[in-house]
Amino acid sequence: MSQPAFDFGDEPLDDAANPTYTVGELADAINDQLRRGFSDGVWVRGEIDGLRNSGPHTYFALVEDTDRGRAVMNVSLFAPMKRNLTPLLKKNRLELGNGMKVRIYGHLDFYAPNGRLGLKMAGIDPRFTLGELSQARDQVVRRLVASGLYDANRRRPWPTAPLRVGVVTSVGTAAWHDFHHEIEASRFGFQLRVCDTRVQGDGADRSVAAAITTLARRPDVDCIVVIRGGGARNELATFDAESIAMAIATASVPVITGLGHEIDRSVADEVAHTSYKTPTACARALIDAVSTFGSEVEQAWAAITALASRRLGDASTALVDRAHRVARRTHAAVERADERLSTRADRLVATPARAIAGHEQRLAAATERLLRRPPQVLDAEARALDAASSRLALLDPVNLLRRGWSITRDADGNVVRRTDQAAPGSVITTELADGTLTSRIEEP
Repeated sequence: MSQPAFDFGDEPLDDAANPTYTVGELADAINDQLRRGFSDGVWVRGEIDGLRNSGPHTYFALVEDTDRGRAVMNVSLFAPMKRNLTPLLKKNRLELGNGMKVRIYGHLDFYAPNGRLGLKMAGIDPRFTLGELSQARDQVVRRLVASGLYDANRRRPWPTAPLRVGVVTSVGTAAWHDFHHEIEASRFGFQLRVCDTRVQGDGADRSVAAAITTLARRPDVDCIVVIRGGGARNELATFDAESIAMAIATASVPVITGLGHEIDRSVADEVAHTSYKTPTACARALIDAVSTFGSEVEQAWAAITALASRRLGDASTALVDRAHRVARRTHAAVERADERLSTRADRLVATPARAIAGHEQRLAAATERLLRRPPQVLDAEARALDAASSRLALLDPVNLLRRGWSITRDADGNVVRRTDQAAPGSVITTELADGTLTSRIEEP
């Protein structure tokens, strides 16, 4: 392209070779070029960002992160075309929203009032969005299976009576109302621990995952319920997030889901202990579990009562039978005792007479022996006494002294038996048959 000459001579301000455009003319020229270059329109894929509704129209940016930075294309979906596309979106259960990956068709347009190039949306390829969602979902599922967490929560034992329930939902929505109404109508003593959180839109996945983790750490929660109402398929993609799946898989208590989708199953449904189609169905499952537990308790109590009654009846019958046997045996024992007592009484009557007669006989014999025995005993004892007197006379010191013996004592009266007992100068006394002699020891 040649650089135009800046010659401020007398040439005309405008000529065919080097025209000068007004702003409006340039805008029209740009649009003419765009229509000729993209006469059939153009397909563009990217991620929706900054979606907003202005009256019946919708505006958003289609963005893509590239090596050179972020690329942005402004998109306008005007009311007539919006009405045309709505049946297609509903058929595929899609709803335009931020973060949604789309492939859209439209015509490029340079909008003169703000000098911006944009795309007037005229069509959309639902298969692209659904394929992106399915691919992302499959990747999460594969990672969970590889890590062994895919069915981890299903292995958690279901509580016998799940009355302490953690609830992850957006309070104030129809989903919460339906669930809460069903629980209240049951009249069971449910204790709900509710985490009010976003269930769709930016940051919803992190919020839901954090709520599940928080409730799972509480010691007063038997199970966790994750519920939301129905919606577009791409809104359900929030519950395909790996963060939510990991929070459910690693929860220490069973997690059940009721995400309001009759057809699709999210990754959260796949990894949950049990999934239900609606929040109301979740509530009914909890109520049925508690009701079943109550019925089992009643049946067990009735069985215990019946068994106790039978055992008491059997014990009463056995006791009566035993009492009758005891009475019969007691009566027989008393009769036998009476007989033995009568026999012993007869023996007692006869025995004293015989005993007295025997004792009288023995007493008479003993008397006779006593009459004969004393003289004999006295004679024997007299002879023994005489012999003892003779032996005693032989041992009497007087008789010994008469026979020439003597007894010597020291001054203290001790008998002197050895010469070393009488020291020189000591006085000793010698007893003889007819008197005593006193001597002084001169030398031993």
